[in-house]
Amino acid sequence: MSAGAYRPGVDSARLVSEYVRLGLRFDRIQPGLVDSYAGTPSLRVRVRHEPRPEPLRLAARARELRGELAGCELAEFRRFFLDAQLTALEATGLRLGGRGLPFTDEVRACFQVDPQVGDPDEYRDAHRELDELLPGTGGLAERLAAVRRRDALPPGMLEPCLAAVSAALRGRVRARFGLPVQEQVRYRVVADRPWSGFNEHLGEFRSRVWVNADVLRRASALPQLVAHEAYPGHHTERCRKAAGIARAHPEHAIVLVNTPQCVLAEGLADLGLSAAVGEGWGAWAAQLFADLGIAVDGELAERVQAVLDRLLPVRQDALLMLHAQGRPEQDVVDHLRRWLLMPEERAAHLIRFLRDPLWRAYTTTYVEGRRLLREWFSSDPEGTSSTDRYRRLLDEALVPELVRAEIVARAHA
Repeated sequence: MSAGAYRPGVDSARLVSEYVRLGLRFDRIQPGLVDSYAGTPSLRVRVRHEPRPEPLRLAARARELRGELAGCELAEFRRFFLDAQLTALEATGLRLGGRGLPFTDEVRACFQVDPQVGDPDEYRDAHRELDELLPGTGGLAERLAAVRRRDALPPGMLEPCLAAVSAALRGRVRARFGLPVQEQVRYRVVADRPWSGFNEHLGEFRSRVWVNADVLRRASALPQLVAHEAYPGHHTERCRKAAGIARAHPEHAIVLVNTPQCVLAEGLADLGLSAAVGEGWGAWAAQLFADLGIAVDGELAERVQAVLDRLLPVRQDALLMLHAQGRPEQDVVDHLRRWLLMPEERAAHLIRFLRDPLWRAYTTTYVEGRRLLREWFSSDPEGTSSTDRYRRLLDEALVPELVRAEIVARAHA
């Protein structure tokens, strides 16, 4: 952690305002980098009417603001947060200006994690477990596809099922964690997108969740999607931070893609179904869909998903193969098909996401965010409930270095 000791002399409010302004300027040269903004609307308008910024100048400004952090009166956790975010913005500016770091160094600067390739022996173990779980004969890929076809949604049922799952999870999250009274999520089904789902936070405790029908046509996949994007994932986190920490600390009025805050955001979202429902979510979902006339083997879906979660690092392998190792795209497709048991067209769709200029490194946040938070949860002292731990993620300004420091401190307690 490199925020440094306090040395008086810097206007803290101005520094935070400059950070927010800098994020808005980055969005001018890489649209989508601002994932959400709940600050003063006039500031965004003013930035839109400025001359188009130059990436290397933005990188230099990020570096200057980092240098000023040690001289401001911000609390230590706020300086750690801003130091992490500004380091990421500097790396992004260098890349967009043609002076990018080697890929793994870029990932480290943007996310405070060291991306590693997975262990094929662990993948083989997961495949052996799947072999025992999946009914039927033939290869694993064929048997997995057959299981997934069982709960394919009838035409016209995707939106009603999304609404039912969302309402059920919303009720559980409201009771367990609390939500602003006026919060709201609307779902929009689209096609031909590089992602399966996407949360667009609209401000004033409202979100629009886009769902890619090309990818998500199975009932058993919807609980994880809704938990990730809405309850208790991204939408819930944005609402609770907007109602809490962002009011006192305006740096949280802006959420920036490809920064350390995304590692924890994606990690908490991926663990959302466990936080909202917990063990037995398959049976819970099966009953929910039964009320809609859709049969789902929830127990099998839950057990299969637990094994597939262990294969998540395969996606980071693909990322490193493409951008760090320069491997041919067909090699990456073959790797995905072999270990994730996905058809070629699904592997090609995933590579489209990995090639996207904005999202090319983002897969790391899912893999390392989930890994880091699982370790953090398991290291928590006795007497702290999982609900309280998850609430911290929703409410506090944590970054990976701070989470790792807590893990180390607990190990030596």
